Amino acid sequence: MAATSVFVNLPVQDLNRSVEFFTGLGYSVNPQFTNEEAASIVISDTIYVMLLVKPFFATFTSKQIVDASTGTEAIIALSTESREEVDALFDRAIAAGGTGYGDGQDLGFMYQRAFQDPDGHQWEVLWMDPNYVEG
Repeated sequence: MAATSVFVNLPVQDLNRSVEFFTGLGYSVNPQFTNEEAASIVISDTIYVMLLVKPFFATFTSKQIVDASTGTEAIIALSTESREEVDALFDRAIAAGGTGYGDGQDLGFMYQRAFQDPDGHQWEVLWMDPNYVEG
């Protein structure tokens, strides 16, 4: 069976600011699906973030769009290969204009830190010991 791709669609206030934030994390932009209303951010071979300006995002739903700076609509979690990668991605997020939230967690078998992007969307970065998961 082929791998399933995940497309996370997020409403953003300022598309250019959001693109700068995510490229500051080390991710790339797929120009094929990027224009003045949307940008496709490539997280991995199977994970993509579609940044959509709010009026364009609104065309995909009849529901009210949550203001992520005051409410939580989702928490998006990304795994890494090591604790060091968790810290590195978190540090890049802060340097690119994000803000940290929560205290993070170190449970021994799992290590996690969290940040908000410039629009307030919550992201968690985690590492989990593969021996614990398999065990």
